[in-house]
Amino acid sequence: MKALVLTAYHRLEVLQVPEPSLGPEEVLVRVDCCGICGSDVHGLDGSTGRRRPPVIMGHEAAGVIAQIGPAVEGWSVGDRVTFDSTIWCGRCPMCRKGFWNLCDRRRVFGVSCEEYRQNGAFAEYVAVPQHILYRLPEGVTFQQAALVEPLAVAMHAASQIPIQLGDTAVIIGTGMVGLLAVQVLRQAGCSRIWAVDLDPGRLELACQLGAQVGFRPDEVDVAKEIRHRTGGRGADVVLEVVGLSQTVGLAVEIVRKGGAVSLVGNVSAEVSLPLQKVVTRQIRLQGVCASCGEYPICLDLIAQGRIRVEPLISVVAPLEEGPEWFGRLYRREPGLLKVLLRP
Repeated sequence: MKALVLTAYHRLEVLQVPEPSLGPEEVLVRVDCCGICGSDVHGLDGSTGRRRPPVIMGHEAAGVIAQIGPAVEGWSVGDRVTFDSTIWCGRCPMCRKGFWNLCDRRRVFGVSCEEYRQNGAFAEYVAVPQHILYRLPEGVTFQQAALVEPLAVAMHAASQIPIQLGDTAVIIGTGMVGLLAVQVLRQAGCSRIWAVDLDPGRLELACQLGAQVGFRPDEVDVAKEIRHRTGGRGADVVLEVVGLSQTVGLAVEIVRKGGAVSLVGNVSAEVSLPLQKVVTRQIRLQGVCASCGEYPICLDLIAQGRIRVEPLISVVAPLEEGPEWFGRLYRREPGLLKVLLRP
């Protein structure tokens, strides 16, 4: 089969590789399209340590079941599906507690690290365990379904902190997950949503998708603006979707006493923390990892038109153009958001 392979850092090649072998409880999915995630882009240079060549990257995909294993039940050839980015075992202590995203045997499609190698979906076919499959609702396209994974991350981030009707919310970082989080918080009942980013184009899109105002921290004192707009109180909830010391510090600065900060971003392995403010103002800091069972509601929200993912798709290109689009994303070409590749 044809696949886009990271053969060395900064080198992607479209190669002919063997089709994945199929386990008894797995299905073979013929991939229609797969999105380039920011983590895939970071994997190009080896900085994350989680995309060690050679590996087929890609974990935001949708397609059609082409073959089923002998022990598969409830699925048929021809079913339109998407699948979780995480392969979880269902047997470890974390899985038994319902924390599938924290599975002790967790594997992620398209990730090659010290612990394991799991080829992903930048290929014609990918083998997927039946227990992480999700059927596409009628009317949901493959391209829409390819964005369910980042939407599920945004949904999981919001679900881990207490949100009440009428709350004020701030999203720091309007990349893919941040822009989807704007819509998630709107669905959760937040009355006012403010976005923070350095990119004016993304702030404009955030406002089109439901944010009231976008703030550029290089132009305004964001903390001062938030305090002014909340009567000195601060925002009820903050989603930090960057992962730098400056942005984490800003999140703590602008949340109210007793408020909650959802830490989604993971750019830096370590950040400094204004601990005294966290302690004396009793701020809840909630780490967030991937998603955990949010796919069905995300698919339903897309099917109902309550979450719009189409404005976030910049390009749909053939797999052969993958190296070019990876390079353009790596160089942070202005205006590019989600690029989908079709094998």
